[in-house]
Amino acid sequence: MSTLTKGDNAVSKVKVGIAGCGSIAQQRHAPEYSLNSNVEIAGFYDFVEIRANELCRRYGGKVYGSFEEMILDRDIDAVSICTPNNLHAEMSVQALNAGKHVLCEKPMAANTKETREMIKAEQRSGKILMPGHNQRLVATHMEAKKLIQDDTIGKLLFFQCNFKHAGPENWGVDKTNNTWFFKKDSAKYGVLGDLGAHKIDLIRFLTGEEIFKVRANMMTLDKRYSDGNLIDLEDNVVCEFEMSNGMPGIMHFSWTNYGQEDNGSIIYGDKGVMKIFGDFDADILIEKRDGIVVKYSVGGISTNKSQLKSGVIDEFIAAIVEERKPIVTGIDGHNTMAVIEAGVISNRKGTWIDVKY
Repeated sequence: MSTLTKGDNAVSKVKVGIAGCGSIAQQRHAPEYSLNSNVEIAGFYDFVEIRANELCRRYGGKVYGSFEEMILDRDIDAVSICTPNNLHAEMSVQALNAGKHVLCEKPMAANTKETREMIKAEQRSGKILMPGHNQRLVATHMEAKKLIQDDTIGKLLFFQCNFKHAGPENWGVDKTNNTWFFKKDSAKYGVLGDLGAHKIDLIRFLTGEEIFKVRANMMTLDKRYSDGNLIDLEDNVVCEFEMSNGMPGIMHFSWTNYGQEDNGSIIYGDKGVMKIFGDFDADILIEKRDGIVVKYSVGGISTNKSQLKSGVIDEFIAAIVEERKPIVTGIDGHNTMAVIEAGVISNRKGTWIDVKY
């Protein structure tokens, strides 16, 4: 770590480089690093240099001419990978091999072969590899997990989760139908990798169970390229799941929700129902079997229109400073990717598929 002098006190700072300067870097990584007292932003890299220049003017540091230049900078301790999905694995492995801690946006890679390579690089380097699965770090989801563990709704019977908004062309730095999110070579997956990765990780976190089987129906309903043809990637996915303890559940991921964003989850237990971030008048609403209703106001969740602090950057830096594993690990990213892969196979074969971890 770098040592900065403030007055008579030497303060140790984690020096961070950010690779990829699109919306996720602009709205999450850069501002959240700048608010963390243990961080010094060393600089930025983007293949569109003007984006890196803009963030450098706003947050300080230098503009690196290449990713290789960034990771060869001996002063840098950690790197955020905020590039398109097809570059996640290669850049993460390069950074880990160069002795940098890595925070990689989700989905962690394009497939489980790549996630395994990333985990091996983490183990060789002795550094941290953390995927950016932020939903488990949302305060309301942390409270929901505690309530489940405290048997508030009893034995879990079923779950239903949604993540639906109007599409990445409304969120990404390129707000057109030319966004890289619609390009198979860059994104690899459509809404399943973009929004599905969040909820797949979340249900693993909330229940403490792995997903054992999946049946997925992937479809493209409305998103089109500039020539009017439907995009090559899915804009809607409906998944059925069976957890390792036998519990069933369903999820719907959509880029064609042209109304209010839906990021809700409902967990059904034999003592009651837990409703999280739905169209309700509380962050968590517990409806007990005996008719008692309990409301919890914990804190909101980010939407495309309203960005809140994610918790990811603070957890990543805390894990580095405290020399511990982060709450979200490379294994979490790998297991989520295994479910996504199984979903793609299920859609192609039209049947239930066992998840291979």
